Amino acid sequence: MPPLTGGQRAALTVALSLAVFMNVLDLSIANVAIPQIAGELGTTADQGTWIITSFAVSAAIAMPLTGWLGRRFGEVRVFLVCTAAFTLASLVCGLASNLPTLIAMRTIQGVFGGPMIPLSQSLLLNNYPEDRKNLALSLLMMVTIVAPVLGPILGGWITDNLNWVWVFYINVPVGIVATILSAALLRGRETPVVPVPVDMIGMGLLALGIGSLQVMLDRGKDLDWFGSGSIVALAAVSAVALAFFVAWELTDANPAVDLRLFARRNFTVGTIALCLGFFAYFGNIVLLPLWLQTQLDYTATWAGIATAPIGILPLLLTPLLARSMSRIDLRWITTASFGAFAAASFWFAGFNTQVSFSMLGWSRFAQGIGLALFFVPLMSIILSGLPPNRVASASGLANTLRTMAGSFATSLTTTWWDRREAVHQTHLSESITAFNPTAHAAMDQLQALGAHGGSAFVMLERSIVQQAYMLATNDLFWLWGWTYVVLIAAVWLARPPFSAAGAHSAGE
Repeated sequence: MPPLTGGQRAALTVALSLAVFMNVLDLSIANVAIPQIAGELGTTADQGTWIITSFAVSAAIAMPLTGWLGRRFGEVRVFLVCTAAFTLASLVCGLASNLPTLIAMRTIQGVFGGPMIPLSQSLLLNNYPEDRKNLALSLLMMVTIVAPVLGPILGGWITDNLNWVWVFYINVPVGIVATILSAALLRGRETPVVPVPVDMIGMGLLALGIGSLQVMLDRGKDLDWFGSGSIVALAAVSAVALAFFVAWELTDANPAVDLRLFARRNFTVGTIALCLGFFAYFGNIVLLPLWLQTQLDYTATWAGIATAPIGILPLLLTPLLARSMSRIDLRWITTASFGAFAAASFWFAGFNTQVSFSMLGWSRFAQGIGLALFFVPLMSIILSGLPPNRVASASGLANTLRTMAGSFATSLTTTWWDRREAVHQTHLSESITAFNPTAHAAMDQLQALGAHGGSAFVMLERSIVQQAYMLATNDLFWLWGWTYVVLIAAVWLARPPFSAAGAHSAGE
């Protein structure tokens, strides 16, 4: 079927981008509203975190099934059903009067939201001409980049000025427009439908494996990780289920998830680089607002504003990048991305507790160079040489692993941060003795400011904790910086030619 032209192509880009924006925004916008939701529904904040967990688990299970769903029912049909159902579930989330109902609706959101991003990529690529596929991917990736940045800011503003229900209601008009516009533009453009058998065993093992892993990651820190029998059991179930899942999918004639994609060099290299790079990126997305709010007394809104400059350069550079990608080796672009990320990480690793708001903003602005050059080239490498009927499968699998990398980053970052803080606090506290002139000077300074006796010691302890968390933050940024340095070498294992999705056989 020939690609769309002119205004129709632009309208389809808008429609699919709205659906992606709504979906990605939902991953982060609800986080800041958890305390208010828990309070109004009469539950604890700890129980309220299941609002996030239920969405993440169900989306992680559904996303890798995208390719099978597209082949079985048609990509256009599946996308429209998912977008409409996601919108309806968002409406019911806002109407929920108790926590179980809200968690159930969030689970439904995740089930239908999982396939939306891979299918939007596949549908957009299928309806763009060959020489503009990189532009199509770039436009969609812009939305994927900006939505997580806006999520906490928008969620904080809604929570502070309106009511938590609008965190979900905001999806309704967006979803309606995206569904109706997509249905009108994609009428008569359904992908071939193949009556492939239902791989019930594969789906069951996938749900059990990924579901257990996601719950383990979400609950690990609260339950002291492997000091908890529940976490050990979840880890064992996940490992066994995923091992059997891989064995089953590689031997089944009609697998639910196309793991044979890993036989392609470009898919494997690109996916590994995408996941590790996203792990480091998402880790600092989680850590920076947490550090600002808990240690530097920033409000949620100002912490969001301090992190927001990372989205400015991607908005400006991504369209320009798309026009030049066909003339530049994508490995050089990705190298520039990882180099910028590494430089920004090392820069931040040298900050102290006196860092100014403007310096924070400029460091995030600089990190935006890396983000602008990150997603589009890597997704082009991942999808290079694939026939159109495998794009949804490849995109779904790569995005699933990227999402799981983000879950690992969320859980491990906060755990590592607290443990490194404990190490640094121990070392700093050891130096506070009666024979340390620096400690004497600090106490004298506090007493000169009016703090005496116990209050001076409390202030000194607060200062030690603040410095310990600062050093822990620096440690993690050093780790992420060196991760990007290693990825610079790894990406050169990919092999050209690279294209968003075409007839070439690169990467076999």
